[in-house]
Amino acid sequence: MESWKAKLIIVGVDGSDASVDAASVAASLARSAGARLHIVTVVKPPEGWWGIIESPPTASALGNALEEAQRKVLDLTTSRVDLDGIEYETVEEIGDPGRALAGYCEQHEADLLVIGRHGAGLFDRLTIGSVTHRLLHDAPCPVMVVP
Repeated sequence: MESWKAKLIIVGVDGSDASVDAASVAASLARSAGARLHIVTVVKPPEGWWGIIESPPTASALGNALEEAQRKVLDLTTSRVDLDGIEYETVEEIGDPGRALAGYCEQHEADLLVIGRHGAGLFDRLTIGSVTHRLLHDAPCPVMVVP
């Protein structure tokens, strides 16, 4: 039997401690396997975040706010994870996190997806996260869940 060898590992991050832990594990695996690492954050545009009375933000303002949020997540992650000796890139996606990560894995033919057990949301902290749960069912590659 031929042994499994990862060429591309993808880690989903959202700025939570669990996602930084997942990124650390993914980086260690990538280093050991000589695999490339994609650090992916997905922001779901908030519905109604501007309130009832105010008018919605312009597309430009919303886009800038989402990009800033993603950049903060990626900067936090890359500053807390040892990425020395790893070929990596950071990726910003917008949409439903579960769908976007599964699609990204499929599009890039990922060998492994690493995610934290739960994300940044309160509900996600109480149980296995809804994004994690979805990816366990929908990801086109093996999924490693880091507690």
